[in-house]
Amino acid sequence: MPPTPAPRPTRADGELLALADRVLQPGFRGTTAPDWIRRRLSDGLGSVLLFGPNIRDRAQTAALTAALRAENPDVLIAVDEEGGDITRLEAATGSSYPGNLALGTVDDPELTAAVATSIGGELRAVGIGLDYAPDADVNSNPDNPVIGVRSFGADPTVVARHTAAWVRGLHDAGVAACAKHFPGHGDTDTDSHLDLPTVAMDADRIAELALPPFRAALAAGARAVMTAHLLIPAYDPDRPATVSPRVIIELLRQELGFDGLVVSDAIEMQAVRARYGLAGAAVRALSAGVDLICLGDRSGDTEFAGLRAAVADAVLRGELPEERLAEAAARTAGFATWQRALAGSVPAPSPDRALGLTAARRALRISADDPAALPLQTPAVLVEFGVPGTVVQGDAVPWGLGPALTALMPGTVRTTLPALAPFDPAQADRILAEAAGRPLVLAVRDAHRRPAVRDWLRLLLARRPDAITVELGVPHPGPAGAVRIDTHGAARVCGQAAAEALAGRTLPGV
Repeated sequence: MPPTPAPRPTRADGELLALADRVLQPGFRGTTAPDWIRRRLSDGLGSVLLFGPNIRDRAQTAALTAALRAENPDVLIAVDEEGGDITRLEAATGSSYPGNLALGTVDDPELTAAVATSIGGELRAVGIGLDYAPDADVNSNPDNPVIGVRSFGADPTVVARHTAAWVRGLHDAGVAACAKHFPGHGDTDTDSHLDLPTVAMDADRIAELALPPFRAALAAGARAVMTAHLLIPAYDPDRPATVSPRVIIELLRQELGFDGLVVSDAIEMQAVRARYGLAGAAVRALSAGVDLICLGDRSGDTEFAGLRAAVADAVLRGELPEERLAEAAARTAGFATWQRALAGSVPAPSPDRALGLTAARRALRISADDPAALPLQTPAVLVEFGVPGTVVQGDAVPWGLGPALTALMPGTVRTTLPALAPFDPAQADRILAEAAGRPLVLAVRDAHRRPAVRDWLRLLLARRPDAITVELGVPHPGPAGAVRIDTHGAARVCGQAAAEALAGRTLPGV
């Protein structure tokens, strides 16, 4: 018998396009809303995503979100504001909050909740209702190039505890949380922005290691979960999680009992786009159970128009069930309604940036062969080893301890080596000559993942074993010198906390 043809959609093409407008979340370029975004909002676009280049300062951001709401009062405005290394509100200065690994290291859930509430207060003050945080990944692979300090740690119990605290704290500010990257991006060695990672663990190990933080997030009231672009053969050997019904429907919805909003990670990421194309990835994700498709800020009106048309056409061709598209649109609209009700149920908190600096100070871990080595008695020679920025961090976000240390100890000499610079004996001789008779401080970030940096450390420390190392990434077991300071993050406040430890005095929080 010939196959039964797919039923024809009952809605007109215009209605399908209207549904597509509810399940696509574009970004845009610039600090003001472009005409095409305004037009789309007035025609029914349901949500937008802001990025660092959209944000200059608080007043400008509040004016931007007000302009978006003037076109659609019900628009859901989202952002990635994790604090720490991943900040959009403070992309120009570095974050006032230390980030997840620092909070997990302190291991005070009330502090984590308070930091999340303060970040939520920052977001709410500028009109943002959905934060793509917390990162609920368990960073079980120390070579992970994209999670690292974004995770609360490598222990699923600790990560679960702080994921739940973050969700509660953010909701206390009236801002919706979104746990990510389901079902766990921590055991990977590939950045999904660039290629498709594979998680080799079996299902039992995933349930033991990766899923507890997501269960904790749902128990704490999270109503949104972001999927990861990962291939997980234990669940689906052929399809990445974002386009896998086995992961989204069977695991997340049925096994974990989640009935909230499922959001894709950015659909332009090469892990899925290279395999399916932009429209193909979006349609497959919606078919698999995703409700809201995140887009980046590089697309303009032409690409957005093509994508919404592709979604509608997929329904007409029978590739995307009409009922599934309508369900996704309804769930996204319902989530936006819930978020507005959440904001209406709690007063807006006042952000407390001093809390972020307090947390960064508490997260410092200092080991010293000579307890009298700190504080420094004379200005230092500071060598900062540059690192290439990741797609999610952005190249322009400042990090390090140079500004704070030079403010606390005038006369400090800074040298910044280019990202991934190979060991250069002549440059090393110049550094050591300049540091003769002075303290030498070596600031690194994820040195365990960077062979060239390990070479620099090994050879410099062989000649200056009294040097001080400051690790602003994931702590590593490598050479450390006479004093080692681990900050557990590279945010501005992490650098300030380390500089204060070196100088023996404090700068005021800002």
